[in-house]
Amino acid sequence: MKVIKSKGPEIFDIELEKDLLAKNRLLAKRNRKIFDEKGILAIDIMGSIGSGKTSLIKAILRRLNMGKNVGVIAGDLTTTIDAERIKEEGAQVIQINTSKECHLDANLIQQAIKKMRFEGLKLLFIENVGNLICPGEFPLGAHKRVVVTSVTEGPYTLIKHPYIFRQADVIVLNKIDLARAMKVNPSQLEKDALRINPHAPLIKTNALSGTGIQRVIQSLGLKT
Repeated sequence: MKVIKSKGPEIFDIELEKDLLAKNRLLAKRNRKIFDEKGILAIDIMGSIGSGKTSLIKAILRRLNMGKNVGVIAGDLTTTIDAERIKEEGAQVIQINTSKECHLDANLIQQAIKKMRFEGLKLLFIENVGNLICPGEFPLGAHKRVVVTSVTEGPYTLIKHPYIFRQADVIVLNKIDLARAMKVNPSQLEKDALRINPHAPLIKTNALSGTGIQRVIQSLGLKT
């Protein structure tokens, strides 16, 4: 039998990670309390790079037509490209650049909250950094979590990344118009989603054309 013997630093890293996750959960609870006190519904939008998170948010904002009553915290490694795109819809937008970090955390959201104008704010979208691994472990204090994937990521995305999809309240399968070209079977992805997370509806969308957007809005309990 092969035995792997842990070394001190490795054990320390594990303990450090536990402390980090516990601290994040504590800060997430504080963020949630702020959202509740202000009467703001916060929604965490997670998903891989290029899945269409920004396009989804823009499409929802156009339908809601709430202007400055909606806030968006846009997370990205560098640049303000996505934030500028979202700003076109009239929402209040705050950019967070994480540099080398592959996810947002509750502390970063807490910093962004301090810069927000809460007057009239009813809804907050948090666009997480494009990643299907790290964001799932770091709750931000949001009331709901959405995971966006797309058919261009292939037929095995859900079964290869079950953890993050288990965290979802809503799963969005975007770019559905490209399914045939990508030789991806949406019905199989629906079955995968049901097996991984039977409580989250999988909604097929084309964020650019607007297909499925109204159903996403309804699934989040929002009204147009």
